[in-house]
Order: sequence, then structure tokens, then C-alpha cells
Amino acid sequence: MASASISTAKPLLALERLAVAYGEIHAVKGINLVVGEGELVCLIGGNGAGKTTTLKGICGLLPVKGGTIRYDGDDITGRPAYQLVRRGLAMVPEGRGVFGALTIEENLAMGAYARNDRAAIAADIEHVYALFPRLKERRRQTGGTLSGGEQQMLAIGRALLSKPRLLLLDEPSMGLAPLMVQKVFETVLAVAATGVTILLVEQNAKLALEVSNRGYVMESGEITLAGDAKSLLHDPKVRAAYLGA
Repeated sequence: MASASISTAKPLLALERLAVAYGEIHAVKGINLVVGEGELVCLIGGNGAGKTTTLKGICGLLPVKGGTIRYDGDDITGRPAYQLVRRGLAMVPEGRGVFGALTIEENLAMGAYARNDRAAIAADIEHVYALFPRLKERRRQTGGTLSGGEQQMLAIGRALLSKPRLLLLDEPSMGLAPLMVQKVFETVLAVAATGVTILLVEQNAKLALEVSNRGYVMESGEITLAGDAKSLLHDPKVRAAYLGA
């Protein structure tokens, strides 16, 4: 088992015995997880492990059944999502969730709905276009006409317009062609390099561990392994279960 490497950075997010359920189905069973300020931490595991449920519990999209969520030292357990966005916590959902009838520019503007600094918003949109030149080329195109990869770019860009301190990414590589997966992960690293803290949920365990500082492995609603990402990448159990080795 990989040693449970603990972040030395100030905790930005800390889950303490977090439990989340869908009705009678206990999808997350009292997990502990810490993301230090400035870290890129991944949460990996198979389908149905509870990864997406964990993110939805953190950002107020599912009710928490037990435990505590602390963000920047404050207890945010049960806070609604709109309050958390204003505090710098943003999520890119599985499936992207772009507004199909709105243009790229309108989708990006929706990410800044809680802001009123118009000049800074315009500058941040240009920053997103610098990250994703393809979006700038198609900026007047509607979101519903974009490819899956372009929609993923747009979803990440929209989240960045909220000026997040903590970015939750749910399965950003799902359904994308290999070249687009590479581009998305390059962007994740570029965003992390700007100082944004990231919690990445990803089924592509190899790529997730390669880009992360630390990692957690989730199975059946519980954390079963935790440690330095490079150590987990070479852990025999992780390799056998998730890396095809």
C-alpha cells in the first residue's frame, strides 16, 4: 500500500467523514480527503465508486448525510452551490453541461454571472481564448454545434470565468479522442500553474496520476489508498486494478 502522503500546504479543502447518499443508496461512506492550497489532487476509481457523488456533495448539488466539508477553514457543509461559486469554488461537471443554444461568448459570460468587473471579465475571456484558440475561432458558434472536445474546452473556460480558487473537474477526458485528451490535460496543468487548486476526478488513472501531486483511490464509496501520485502510479494494486498492468 502506498504511504498516505499528506499535503504540507495549507488545506483549502478538507473532507472529514463525508457521507453522501442517493435516497437509501449510500454512495459515499464517511471519507477523509484533503487538498492543500495550490495542489493538483486526483480522485480515481472505477464506475460507481462514488467519485462524482463526492464532488456533487462538496459543491452543494447533493445533500450531505454526515461529516463535514471545510473550505478555506470554514464549514461549508450543506451550503448551496450559488454561494460557493461566489467564494471561489467552481465545478466542471461530467458531461460538460454547456448551454447548447448560447454562443461560446455567451457561455463564457455565464461563468462570470456573479461578477460585475466588466473590464476584468473581458480580459479573462481573452485569457480563455489564449488557452483555447479554437474557441476564439468559433466564438459566435452555439455550444450545441461544438464537438465533444470543444465543449469540454468551453466548460473549463466557463468555470475559469468565475475566478475559482478551487476547481473541481469531473471526468474531463470522457468520450474524447486521444489528441483532445492530451490538450485537455495540458490545459489542466496550465491552469494549475496559475495557482488554481484542482481536485480532479478521472477514470484515466494513468494520466490523472501523471499530472497530479497526490492521489486518492476510491472503491465502493470508500477511500482505499492515498499517497504521492508517483508512488500510486507504481503501486501494484493500482496498476493491476486501473492501469492494465
